[in-house]
Amino acid sequence: MDERILIVEDDIETAEAVRAVIEGMGCAADHCDTLETGIAAALGTPYKVIVLDRMLPGGDGVEAIARLRAGGSNALILVLSALGRAANRVEGLEKGADDYLPKPFEPDELRARLRALLRRGTMQVLDNDLLAFGDLEIRMKARTVHVRRAYVAVSPKEFELITYFARNAGQVVTRMQLLESVWNLHFDPGTNVVDVHVGRLRRKLEEAGSAAIQTARGEGYIFAPLAGAAG
Repeated sequence: MDERILIVEDDIETAEAVRAVIEGMGCAADHCDTLETGIAAALGTPYKVIVLDRMLPGGDGVEAIARLRAGGSNALILVLSALGRAANRVEGLEKGADDYLPKPFEPDELRARLRALLRRGTMQVLDNDLLAFGDLEIRMKARTVHVRRAYVAVSPKEFELITYFARNAGQVVTRMQLLESVWNLHFDPGTNVVDVHVGRLRRKLEEAGSAAIQTARGEGYIFAPLAGAAG
């Protein structure tokens, strides 16, 4: 994978932890430790993703997202911040962040979220029928799923699940969202129906060779198909 990711983070230990995750994915990482140097780097290099802290020398990273967009940056932005309350996350997303991960973070979750962002732009829709994510294809009219052109037998409810995931690829999907959109339930029935169905669908996809569904600890799931990967 030949992708460049920018880290804008003033805490050196955090920056090195993020760099380790990025380089472990086979991507290149650049690092800036102030808001202004980060903005300059982002506007001067076509990064795929920017990992952006909030409380930086020079200001709030979230407040700078508009400047990045106005300057022409098309990078997807993952805010990584100790300001991790729900209101902080909502604020970040409303101001243009593509994802928001509170500190402290687990390296596996950061890796999953970065992969999700890198894959977000790969979905193709052909003839209003085919959703394609690398090796994984979803055919809407036939209501079938294929991995590496091999048919994956899914139930009607599992097809609804994967379709909802696909249309929200790269974003955290909560259990409540799935209950509302897939089961048409606007309350929590207090059962594990979502986890059971997602678990079955995930196993089928992994057995076919696609690690498409990943867990966002404490929040829900992320649909991030990785070509040729399973596990």
